[in-house]
Amino acid sequence: MSVSFELQDELQALQDIENYDIPNEQDPNSHDPGPLLQQAVGAIAHSSEEITDPEIFDIFRSLLKHSDAVAGPYMSKMLDALLSAFGAQIDAAIRDSKEEDQQIVMAHKLPLEMYAFLVNWFVGAAEKVKAMGEEDAPPAPVKARRGRGGKAGSSRAAAAKKAEQWTWTDQIPGTLELICKALKLKTHRIWVTSPERDAFITCLTRPAYHVAESEQYMKIQNVRMHVYKVICLAVKHHGHTLAAQINIMQSLQYYEHLSEPMAECLSILAKEFDHAQLGDEILREIAGKSFSAQDTKGPRAFSRFLVRFSEESPRSVLKQISLLIGHLDSESYPMRMAIVEVIGSLIRELATSEDMTSRTNGSNQASKQLDGLFELLLSRTLDLSSYVRSKVFTTLSKMLDLPLRLPEQRLRITRAAVDTLEDKASTVRKAAVSILVKLILTHPYGEMYGGDLNLEKWEERYKTWKDKLEEMEGGIGKAVERDQDDKEEIDSNVDEEDGDEDEDTEMEGTDVNDDGDASSDNPKPKKRKATRKSTVNVTAIVSEQEALAALETNEILAMGLRKKYCTEALDFVRTLEGGMVLLTQLLGSTNKAEVLESMEFFRVASEYQLASAEGIKRMLHLIWHKDNSSTSEDGKELKGVRSRLLECYRMLYFDPLPDMEPKQQVNRIAKNMIELTYEATLAELTSLEEMMRIMMEDGQIHYDVINKLWQVYSAPQALPRSQRRGAIIILGMLALSKRTIISEKVDTLLKIGLGPFGKADLTLARYTCLALQRLNGSAKKVKGSLLDKSLRMGMDNPIFRKLQNTIEHPCRSKDWFCMAEQAINTIYALGEHPDELCNNLLKNLTRRAFAKRQDAEDPPSEPNTDTMEVDQEMEPPGPASHAPSSTHISTQQSSTSEEKDLGDVFHLSQLLFVVGHVAIKHIVFLELVEREWKRQKDEKQLGEKLAAGGSPGRANKETEELDQVAGNAEDEIGERIAAVRETELLYGEQSLLKLYGPLLVHVCGSPHKFKNRTLRAAATLSFSKFLCVSSQFCDQHHHLLFKILETSRDPNIRSNIVIALGDVAVSFSNIIDENSNELYKGLSDGDLVVKKNTLMVLTHLILNGMIKVKGQLGEMAKCVEDEEPRIADLAKLFFTELSTKDNAIYNNLPDVISHLSTGDHAVEEEIFKSTMRYIFSFIEKEKQAENIVEKLCQRFRLSEDPRQWRDIAFCLSLLPFKSERSVKKLIEGLQFYRDKLHEEGVYDRFSEILSKARSNKSANKPDTELNEFESILDEHRRQGEEDQAFEKRVEGKKAAAKRKATRRSARKKAVEAEPEPTSHALAPGDDDDLYV
Repeated sequence: MSVSFELQDELQALQDIENYDIPNEQDPNSHDPGPLLQQAVGAIAHSSEEITDPEIFDIFRSLLKHSDAVAGPYMSKMLDALLSAFGAQIDAAIRDSKEEDQQIVMAHKLPLEMYAFLVNWFVGAAEKVKAMGEEDAPPAPVKARRGRGGKAGSSRAAAAKKAEQWTWTDQIPGTLELICKALKLKTHRIWVTSPERDAFITCLTRPAYHVAESEQYMKIQNVRMHVYKVICLAVKHHGHTLAAQINIMQSLQYYEHLSEPMAECLSILAKEFDHAQLGDEILREIAGKSFSAQDTKGPRAFSRFLVRFSEESPRSVLKQISLLIGHLDSESYPMRMAIVEVIGSLIRELATSEDMTSRTNGSNQASKQLDGLFELLLSRTLDLSSYVRSKVFTTLSKMLDLPLRLPEQRLRITRAAVDTLEDKASTVRKAAVSILVKLILTHPYGEMYGGDLNLEKWEERYKTWKDKLEEMEGGIGKAVERDQDDKEEIDSNVDEEDGDEDEDTEMEGTDVNDDGDASSDNPKPKKRKATRKSTVNVTAIVSEQEALAALETNEILAMGLRKKYCTEALDFVRTLEGGMVLLTQLLGSTNKAEVLESMEFFRVASEYQLASAEGIKRMLHLIWHKDNSSTSEDGKELKGVRSRLLECYRMLYFDPLPDMEPKQQVNRIAKNMIELTYEATLAELTSLEEMMRIMMEDGQIHYDVINKLWQVYSAPQALPRSQRRGAIIILGMLALSKRTIISEKVDTLLKIGLGPFGKADLTLARYTCLALQRLNGSAKKVKGSLLDKSLRMGMDNPIFRKLQNTIEHPCRSKDWFCMAEQAINTIYALGEHPDELCNNLLKNLTRRAFAKRQDAEDPPSEPNTDTMEVDQEMEPPGPASHAPSSTHISTQQSSTSEEKDLGDVFHLSQLLFVVGHVAIKHIVFLELVEREWKRQKDEKQLGEKLAAGGSPGRANKETEELDQVAGNAEDEIGERIAAVRETELLYGEQSLLKLYGPLLVHVCGSPHKFKNRTLRAAATLSFSKFLCVSSQFCDQHHHLLFKILETSRDPNIRSNIVIALGDVAVSFSNIIDENSNELYKGLSDGDLVVKKNTLMVLTHLILNGMIKVKGQLGEMAKCVEDEEPRIADLAKLFFTELSTKDNAIYNNLPDVISHLSTGDHAVEEEIFKSTMRYIFSFIEKEKQAENIVEKLCQRFRLSEDPRQWRDIAFCLSLLPFKSERSVKKLIEGLQFYRDKLHEEGVYDRFSEILSKARSNKSANKPDTELNEFESILDEHRRQGEEDQAFEKRVEGKKAAAKRKATRRSARKKAVEAEPEPTSHALAPGDDDDLYV
């Protein structure tokens, strides 16, 4: 009995499984399916043909339909039986297919279809069993507990549960393997019609597609490979191409995880099954698709497919690239990124192909393709999306690892990367820096000269080869001319390739060809062979002279290649160095990954001897960066900036080199340390100091290096001054971390730095004084604490005697001021009673200054000349200089008043400088005295309490509390010290400084009498310091300082005064606050340093609340658009910080607008716009924006200038208009600006505001009000234009009437002036007769 079975109909019916009709349906829910299954399995095990029995077939169908009720072991048993019987049927069909009788073969059709149908159904049903098994797992123990049969019940349940834990995953490979076996059938003999055969193949392949839909299964290698095999066999042998194409496209669209597996499948189909047509069709279909910018899922899936397919099968993609390139203009950026990566894969394929590596006839075509693809790739560096631009450089970076050197393309990549350093997106800039690093590391110019990229060396090499080439070309005789045609042909080929100059020993023509670059566009083997053959023939036939000439020609060829090699290297180096400025700026980026990449670039550039010194120095400032862990976009953890900086500097300067003796290592490290101080600015020295401190704390600096530095410092023989200075600078820095470095060598410091070497080199003496200050340690004072860990020495210590001798030593160099400053700092840092020593010092200097000179005429000229010569060398200040002015002191003298001076002007300058610095240091010393008094008082009170019977623990607690409130505890001590500072220091009868106050006032107030620049600079500086001492002195004389600021022509003096005013403001804020307008004038100073210092001082005073802003913020705003970038950056930093204060910018905004728009301070309109655009970016609160709208609208009423109207309208357009209230305020102010709308630019701004209001309006609100407002604006603009035209006509008529009246009155006067008419009329030509 046979069953009626149509496979296509059954497959269709299976779509609706609930209504699927089975004639002999058995319900496993009503009775145990075991016996039924046993019956069916036994039948097909006996004969696979039994499946055609309707009863057997229906048992299997029933179990599959109710598979959710069938236990796992039964499903496993059913699958094994089906696969075994299906396999037997396939074997039988394969055997019978060899028979010629068609009926025998076709007899297998029905069983095969039925087995295929059941296997197909089982794959879908197995998923349900697995899912149900998982869901029902928890209730299983509950059933076991219900039975009273205790142990037996629980053991049965456990056994059943264990049996149920079958996994479909393990069965998938076997199932798919059987399907693969079925696909080896000769289906065209069994199924005569195409629809029937297609139905069978679809039934076999559907399980593979179904399995592929599960991401979990596709992660298993064995399962994945079987899925590929099923699809490939069906496509290759059974015409499954179209169905597979549809299925794959749907898989890409709906299952993201299938993007890469499907690409692998198509690659296997092309490579192992020699069937590339399906891949081509899918690529063509993808090329024809279009993706919108809003669609995210689709483009990502297709882009991943394309990228993977291009990696697996680049040749297939290369055939369709002309179509796929259309996606470079796709709206969806993931597709553009995919095409960029695809192009990268194609370049890699072409560059490694035999055509390019073996230089066959196809290399010309491949080279052209390569150029075209590179051009496409580089053009995408201008893509709108930063993701695409970044991907371009990531892709290009992979190209640099290719064995083919591609010199021309490398240069183009380098130029593109340097241009991209100014990109707006930090990710793109980072990618550009990264590829520049890769370009340096993989550069092809290292074979001949060792790999360095020093510009000067390469220029020298280029010049050498150029000269040699010209010399040799000039010496060639007639023999070369005879062979000129061949030579030109070879030379033209050489010009198109990059030479790899390994041919140092052999100069034959064939060697030159081998050493040429593999990326040449033209194949040259034939031409080369012809040349070589010609040479041999000439050698055999003609004279020896001609043979030598031919050899010389080959040498010229080699030299031409070398010259071209040097030219390309020079281009590469110059391009890299052209980007150094931008790369240095990137070190200050807020993006951590970008900063780290830039640091890596400078490290690598330094190793390759590129001119990266500026970047290495700028890196130092990153030592202040606060490290915290972060991750990059690709999920990698980024190292901290500071730790990376230390690592870079260690690698460059401090790590030992291999193959070097330990002694040489120490010498090298010490030398590197010293060289870091050469020509370093104050900022660089400060950052270097912090780095050295950290490295010393971490134990990264060996004591042998420290000993070597001491050897350099104390070397008795003559050394370059900078070397000895560098040694003591570094030692002073290291002593911050460990003071014993200095304390053990104090005698050396006194002998060298404060001995003959120091007196000969005052800068060395200055840094020695700084090193001595390290004896105090580097413990920072805790605010409010009375503890003082500083070291104090008796005044009989030899250090102080040496310091005094150094200061008093006769000297006329401007370096003396810097040295004296640090020497006095050292005295006050280390001495117990510094005032005693300074008393003697001041008296000695006073005697010297006012002593009458023995020879009043001749000596002045000689020292003055020396002083002026020294002045011309400006050196940077020391790292701890507190008096900026000491670096600006000049010692130029006036020749007119010199003869009248009774004392030495330079000695007077020295005296006044020391007086001022002693005064300011004494204030600091008084604070220490105050703290010491308070500490002693606290100890005394504590001792009394302990004596009275207090517990030690309680006493300790009370001590801590006293430390915390020490600032307020002893008011009488503070008041006493304040009184000393206020009345005794400059006014006390016993005070030595009292004598010098009037002297300073007299010198500063008499510029016509005291014209010497050094004297005036020193006097002004000291006068400024005196103002910080006493409010009484400051109140009496501060106007003189403002007067000097206004009148002085010396920018150094003005710069010092600005800084001094900042210090005075900290001490006596009310005095400076009253005169703050004078301070703002420095912002318009012509000198850059004065301007910068003024801006920094004002920033400090305003942000810390030392002075109030009274409408002068407009002057600060002007600096935002300053021509000097440093000024502009400082101004922007100020406004950024000011925006964090409550409403500070909002409150001052009207004043800023007025200041910049009208009056003497007004700026150009474009500058006004850019400044306001920046400042308005800080107005974020909607309430503030509403109030500003109201205020600006009212301003229209009071302004008559069209420029003001335009400025106000522009400011209004900068506001966001996010709320309805803002728009309402604008409409309410219509009366104030309606008559200004005719002005060009004003109406345009209101149009912009309307656009903003519409875009911010909620969707459910009608546009009625805005449309009405727009029509009113149009009406008023038209009316205004008509009024303007009418006024112009009236003005024109008035002017015409005025001209007419003027002409009439002129004629009347002319008539009155004419004489009485004569009796005869005069001819026109007789005018002259009137004067006869």
